[in-house]
Amino acid sequence: MATRSYSKAPSTLPLMLKAVLPGLPVIGGLPGVKHAKGEVPDLTLERRGVVTDPEHLAAYNEVCGFPNSHTLPATYPHMAAFGLHLALMTETAFPFAPMGLVHLRNTITQHRPITVDDVLDVVVRATDLRPHPKGSLVDLITEISVDGTLVWDEVTTLFSRHKGGSAETSAAPLAGVEAPNGVVHWKLSGDLGRRYGAVSGDRNPIHLYPLTAKAFGFPTNIAHGMWTLARSLSALQNKLPEAFTVDVEFRKPILLPSTVVFGSEMTPDGIVFGVKGSRKPVTHLVGRVVTAT
Repeated sequence: MATRSYSKAPSTLPLMLKAVLPGLPVIGGLPGVKHAKGEVPDLTLERRGVVTDPEHLAAYNEVCGFPNSHTLPATYPHMAAFGLHLALMTETAFPFAPMGLVHLRNTITQHRPITVDDVLDVVVRATDLRPHPKGSLVDLITEISVDGTLVWDEVTTLFSRHKGGSAETSAAPLAGVEAPNGVVHWKLSGDLGRRYGAVSGDRNPIHLYPLTAKAFGFPTNIAHGMWTLARSLSALQNKLPEAFTVDVEFRKPILLPSTVVFGSEMTPDGIVFGVKGSRKPVTHLVGRVVTAT
């Protein structure tokens, strides 16, 4: 497997522009732009010696609802990996054009709390291309280590819609799990996608403005799934163990602006939580937290 090392985070704006090109008429079919069909690339991307910027962390905490602390929110290490994710997905050897992908599921395991002083080594690769009834799934694997010890890992499951799909080869982690009812209302402003995008670097047009989202088939711009996950974990902050795994499934996009309802409950299997619409009984996100062993 080939390895590509980065001394600093890849710039996401040029990569976002590169991600758009495969979806354009004529241009998308050109050599160097068109994505190959077949297996995931045999490529690992890495960035070592990553330190936390306190100002960036404070901005992230503010937009996601976390308190400032000496330890990082469980979703914050995703910030260190996102540029590598985008660099990998814009490789022409990656089997799907990035703008056609849907972030369907996410699994994060925090093996122990990460402090703001920890120096992180980040490794990203793609794996497990597999069928889905409406297309295909592929996973982006992220592993973060401190002094050679794994402290955090993530599976980002992406869905590509196309004909010729078939049944999944394994059960979805949250199959049969429903979001609990709640009473906590979150009023989300129309600029939420722009505010989270400014912090995360994820400036996908579907999140920014109604006009740019409509170009990709949405009636208006939508909230980032990773923001919804982060905001959910911030609401559970006092209930989370030091080491845990959180599985989430993004079931329906949250149109902006809107009001949603957060709910959670303790079950024999852990903490089940979810985000639903306040007017229509539609589930946007369902998740489960279990103690990591």
